[in-house]
Amino acid sequence: MYTHQFSILNSQFSILNSQITVLLIDDQPIIGEAIRRMLTTEADIVFHYCSDPTQALKMVRQYLPTVILQDLVMPDIDGLTLVRFLRALDSPARDTPLIVLSSKEEPIIKAKAFRLGANDYLVKLPDKLELLARIRYHSSAYINLLQRNEAYQAIQEYLKQLEQKNQLIRQIFGRYLSDEVVASLLEGPEALKIGGDRRKITMLTSDLRGFTQLSERLSPEEVVKILNFYLGEMTDVITSYQGTIDEFMGDGILVLFGAPNFREDDAVRAVACAIAMQLAMVGVNQQMQEWGLPNLEMGIGINTGEVVVGNIGSEKRTTYSVVGSQVNLTYRIESYTIGGQILISESTLQEVNSIVGINGHREILPKGVKQPITIYDVVGIAGEYNLFMSTEAEVFLPLPQEIPVQYTILEGKTVGKNVFTGSLVKLSAKGAMILSHQRRRDDMPSELSNIKLNLLEENSTEVSEDIYAKVLESQLEERTFYIHFTAKPWDVGEKLEAIYKSLTMKGIGNRE
Repeated sequence: MYTHQFSILNSQFSILNSQITVLLIDDQPIIGEAIRRMLTTEADIVFHYCSDPTQALKMVRQYLPTVILQDLVMPDIDGLTLVRFLRALDSPARDTPLIVLSSKEEPIIKAKAFRLGANDYLVKLPDKLELLARIRYHSSAYINLLQRNEAYQAIQEYLKQLEQKNQLIRQIFGRYLSDEVVASLLEGPEALKIGGDRRKITMLTSDLRGFTQLSERLSPEEVVKILNFYLGEMTDVITSYQGTIDEFMGDGILVLFGAPNFREDDAVRAVACAIAMQLAMVGVNQQMQEWGLPNLEMGIGINTGEVVVGNIGSEKRTTYSVVGSQVNLTYRIESYTIGGQILISESTLQEVNSIVGINGHREILPKGVKQPITIYDVVGIAGEYNLFMSTEAEVFLPLPQEIPVQYTILEGKTVGKNVFTGSLVKLSAKGAMILSHQRRRDDMPSELSNIKLNLLEENSTEVSEDIYAKVLESQLEERTFYIHFTAKPWDVGEKLEAIYKSLTMKGIGNRE
């Protein structure tokens, strides 16, 4: 409905700008093609074709032509009846000049067509020069009429109303799509066609660490309040860097740079946007503290590659999105991040290499990728944006008494069957070092893998609630590995935080 209204708006502007718009109504596609070839060579003529006479009135309202060309012998609706219908329209379109194109040459047929309201009559196929002359003559007369009579004022009022609806629709759609996508979709029917094109773009995906576990302890209203605040803050940042938000997936976001519109600095803006998003988390967590809730951490992955971009779905339900292996790779890269981290692919690095700040790199072999790839830890970007994140080193302090744990290695989203034991031997503000009790190297978790662990109570079979963490570094010889906590239950988090604070205070006392 909205696309239809905007087509009317564009058509009426065309009338007032003296542009000639021709609508041909003829059930024979071969005639439609012949007339199209005659008219589309003329720069001042816009041509539309309707092969179904039952749709003719709808298309007249949609395009508001300055001239209608119409056959007389058509199925479903007799041509002369259609002339009568056109002249009975309750809109300015009822005065549109109508030229009959027919193979019938009988004077009685011509007379009846003129009596019902036809303005002209040509035997098809007409001579091109004669057809153009008559189209321009009738269009000019019609446009002058509109500009002189009450129809002109009616159109002006109609345009005003449609412009108000235009603003309302943009406001509504703008809550779900970027301004660029809204503008593209409202340009005309072509923008709504199912399908896409292949192009190179830069994709950014973000995800909160531990939010699922946090949301299980909150009411639905609190979860929605947190999400709306967080996504609102991130949306403001993303739109300021001209990113297109493809979709929200719970607490995750997929952002496109290079679709629907390509810019030379797409990758640069994507990296700058990611850094700005991480810096904006300071304000998000200030609000979380005011609500008495734990801090949120976000990981971001960025990749540049060739994907298919366009309208995906069906005629009833369509989404503007991207598909392809490079989209999946972007999600894989993000899955390797810890909270507060930005990882980019080598293809993105090549686009921004001279101005990006890197804090190390790793070689990984994501699922579905045949050869290992290198990912890079971004900490800043120079140049126009000049944004940098703090890179304070994590301090791991030895525990005076080891804390026994059990852990399992996650395989994707699935918890592994094998349960291993070990001990927390060092602790930091956001992680720990674990001494594994396993002897086999194969039982040690690999770097960047995810684990689920539980604290064990001494002399008891009780275990803590589930803690989730990512393995940062493994030292196979010593059977130790460092982890970064990605999700902790409140009570466990408070316990570990209290232990770490006591270790910090002891360290300060010892230095004094």
